[in-house]
Amino acid sequence: MSALRRVRGWLGTRRRFQFVLTVAMVTALTAACCALVMMPDSVVPKLRAVVPAAAVPQSDAVDDPQLPGLRRSMDSYGEVVAQTVATGAGRAGIVLGHTAYRADIQVLAEELSAATAAVTELWGPQWSQRPVVVIASSPSEFASLTHAVGEVPAEVAAATVADPFHPGTRPTGQRVVFGPDAGRRLGPDGLRAVLRHELTHIATRADTVDGSPQWMLEGFAEYLSHRGRDGAAAEIAPTLAARARTGDFPRDLPSDAVFAPTGGQAALAYEQAWSACAFVAAEFGEAKLVNLYRALATGPKDDAAVDDILRHTLGTPREGFLARWRSWIAARTAAGA
Repeated sequence: MSALRRVRGWLGTRRRFQFVLTVAMVTALTAACCALVMMPDSVVPKLRAVVPAAAVPQSDAVDDPQLPGLRRSMDSYGEVVAQTVATGAGRAGIVLGHTAYRADIQVLAEELSAATAAVTELWGPQWSQRPVVVIASSPSEFASLTHAVGEVPAEVAAATVADPFHPGTRPTGQRVVFGPDAGRRLGPDGLRAVLRHELTHIATRADTVDGSPQWMLEGFAEYLSHRGRDGAAAEIAPTLAARARTGDFPRDLPSDAVFAPTGGQAALAYEQAWSACAFVAAEFGEAKLVNLYRALATGPKDDAAVDDILRHTLGTPREGFLARWRSWIAARTAAGA
């Protein structure tokens, strides 16, 4: 099968889920996370809290109809372990994986409550707040858990999945699936950031129509993954910052095509998308950012539609938005601000 056909087969599955690229996250998080950092010794005793899935106390069980099927599917790839996590107001989430991934399970379980709260704080409480997170042990298990068609690019670190649903109804079967190499490539801090990114896709899915502008969908998730954390723009978006210092600023918002996991442009596209959303939050307020997401996530948009939405939501035409965005990038990258 040609490379082009493999890409087409993969991209054809994106109607069912969103993905985040390891290459993009590693680039963005290099300064903050050192992707190959070893787990500290203090974490090792805590791993005993990860128990076999069948032994999870019923009082702490996550009420999600997809779990029995997930566990049956995962059993064919080896022993399954799970950890439930309280996510507030009597809700619980769960992290599932295999015995070889106990360290990654622990990292994600320790982050799950805070990540759920962070997504809810920005987006609002109108999502289940009962996340299901899975770590695949192999590319074939990852493909099975995400219903991928064709070969999954090695660059994909994680994906979110949902059952087909009608707009306006609550999605079912939602889960975050991490690839088998995600922990090794990203390290603990990278796993935590990707978890927040993917939980954002889960929270916003009911209000997101397939084909909506990727810069808004991915930029919003990237913004939330870094929100409230220390880190200069030059650390979060090093490629964007390096270009800006030479006077090379984005001419326009990134097109959907450049987010593809092949082609070499995805890392910059994710950084540009993050910066566009960070700019909106900083200059217009986070409430306006959420409103902009809701307005743009209603389906495919041509340039005229985007212009109208920017005028209505932010009070600025597209060209004015782009000019102010470039100035914002310059101010925050010139001296590593």
